[in-house]
Order: sequence, then structure tokens, then C-alpha cells
Amino acid sequence: MTRCRPLLLACALACACAGGTSTPTDLGGGGGGGGGGVGPGLGPGASLAGRLPFPANNPWNLPVDTAAVDPNSATLITSIGLTGSLHPDFGADYNGGPFGIPYIVVDSATTPVPVSFDYSTESDPGPYPIPSGAPIEGGASSTGDRHVLVIDRDRWMLYELYSSYPQGQGWHAGSGAVFDLGSNALRPDGWTSADAAGLPIFPGLVRYDEVVEQGVIRHALRFTVQRSRRAYVSPARHFASSDTSTARPPMGMRVRLKASFDISSYPPSAQIVLTALKTYGMFVADNGGNWFLSGAPDARWNDAELNTLKRVQGSDFEVVRMGPVTTN
Repeated sequence: MTRCRPLLLACALACACAGGTSTPTDLGGGGGGGGGGVGPGLGPGASLAGRLPFPANNPWNLPVDTAAVDPNSATLITSIGLTGSLHPDFGADYNGGPFGIPYIVVDSATTPVPVSFDYSTESDPGPYPIPSGAPIEGGASSTGDRHVLVIDRDRWMLYELYSSYPQGQGWHAGSGAVFDLGSNALRPDGWTSADAAGLPIFPGLVRYDEVVEQGVIRHALRFTVQRSRRAYVSPARHFASSDTSTARPPMGMRVRLKASFDISSYPPSAQIVLTALKTYGMFVADNGGNWFLSGAPDARWNDAELNTLKRVQGSDFEVVRMGPVTTN
């Protein structure tokens, strides 16, 4: 996805109780580090066994199906594309293998390694518990965003890197961010993360373990737009554009699938994604293809079913009423 690094990305996760903490939400009978029941697995693309990142009152986990529509919704949707198709940017087979933004789950036995950054003043310092051979978005030879996402199931922490390259005993990255998955604490205003909006990436991914194993997605998703505004709205904390037009979507803008949209003709896996888009919506999180929906790679995805999502058009979405918009 296209980055706009001269205007440093930045950010944070806002929440209904800024800076507060609460017990992480467990939907599968406990979780790693939480004691009791079956918790998250280990390894690339491991199942979280229903455990939900961030507290239940975090913006990622709050339903918006009854929220008001933004008064500028029609203009904003038009700017992204009324006839553009929703595009699942993940699946089982592209150029011979699974594609999407990968992640890996580790435990407290994983040795933290040093990490250096191009944007060190707005990155959380290392070390990060990144194991040898951690999956890189696009593969080891990728020239794209090269995200690396690591979830420590015992400490319930998320580590994310952008433009990641192994270096010596550790890694070098463009930027990096660490999120406490049991907290609603914010990153400093104006700081970058591994994402253009400054949001965490992992919580917004469509994942196989939720769609197929759990049969439900209980959080908002993330998507990209080709042209964003030089502005952001909570829970984002930074813009990645020089375009000041109010017709352009600011980072952090949230859209939802209209309640009237009929999902009955879609296959079961697609219905789960579409139901989440009606209930929780999706955040503008990066610059890239219009209506590109992010997900994690998995060889078990049914690409034929996922591709039915392309029948959904931009005109089927509406913008959830935004709060204050920050432009500087």
C-alpha cells in the first residue's frame, strides 16, 4: 500500500475511556496469560481461540450499527467511489500462495531482540519479541509495506513494524509501535505507528480463526483509500496526505455497510464478514487501493467465497458520524 511518509503517519487508539484499562475480553473461555480454558495458540496465523484484543469498551469493539450517519456521508463515499467494489486484500492463493498481512503469536519464552527505526522519535523502542523467521508481509523479498505483527499471548501485548528488515541479531524498520491489548491507553498525539493512520493493524484484520472457527467477527475492520484528507478523526491520531478537501476521507473515518443491504445470497464466510461490516464497520487506516479490505493470509481460505465480497459496491456503505476532525 502506498505510504505518505513525509507527513509522518502517527497514532493511537482512542477509546470511550481514554487512558483507562479493563479486563481483556475473552470469548472462548479464557486466553493466554489470563488463566483458565483454552487460549491462543502459537505460531504464524495461530488462532486466538476467541480472545478479543483490547477491552470491550474500546472503539474497535464497540458496535456502530445504530450510530448516526455523518452529514457529509454522501460526499465522502462518492470521493472513494460509488461503483468501486469492496476488495478482499487477502486469501489463500495469489502468485502461488496465501496473501494478506501475516501475524505470529509467541509466548513469554520468546527472546526479545533489538530493533532500530528510521522514525525513532515516534516509534516505541525495542527490544521486541520477534522470533527468527517471523512472517513479513509480501515475503522476505517484498518491496511493499513489509509489516511484521507479533502478539505475545502471555503478556497480551502487540508489537508491529513497518518496512521491516532482519538486521544482525534483530531488525531494522521504518517505524514500530507497541500496544497493550488489555488497555485503552493512547499513544502520544502526533506519533506514528506501523500504519498510516497510526492505528494498530492486527485488530482490524479479517482472520480465518474468527470467520471459520468462531463463526463471528466482534470488532471493526480496516480498509484503504487511494486519496485521503490531511486530517484525522479519533481513534486515529495522524494524517498521511496533503489534500485539504473536506470531500476526502480523513484517517480514522469509519464506514458501515447499510442495514438494508441484503446478505442472504452470500456464502456463509462472506456473510460473517458482511455482518461485521454492518455491526462494527471499518476504519480508514492507510493509503492504498479504494475499498481494499485487509485480512490475514491463510491457505485454508475459500477464495471463491471471499471473492463474492466484490459484489459489494461503495454505494452500499455510509459514513458513521464523526467527532472532531484534527487538521494540524
